[in-house]
Amino acid sequence: MEYTEEQKYSSFKRYCKTLELQNDAELIKAYKQVHAKGNAWPEITSGMREVGILDMEIYITGSRLFMIMDTVPDFDHDKAMAELAKKPRQSEWEAYVSRFQKTSSSATADEKWQLMERIYKFGE
Repeated sequence: MEYTEEQKYSSFKRYCKTLELQNDAELIKAYKQVHAKGNAWPEITSGMREVGILDMEIYITGSRLFMIMDTVPDFDHDKAMAELAKKPRQSEWEAYVSRFQKTSSSATADEKWQLMERIYKFGE
């Protein structure tokens, strides 16, 4: 599905997710390096774009990760995550980064990253 630049950014859906890393300073340092600018595998970022993810940020505190994922307005989370799991090198990437995470090497991104429930929004 193709979107114009105006359609992509005029409205979007936002998802927030969390994941726990191994509580090991060296592994956390290495995980940050894997995600440093330019280090994510290009097939992973292009696959995310192809399923409708417009932007993504990951934050860390201690060993807890927090992800903000902005998507196209008609994004179907379950369908997109199933499609993403089939993209080139996605399962290889998930196995690679699983050594840093409290998860199994066979888990998909959707199984690892837990959706969070929004309980407050300023102005609402």
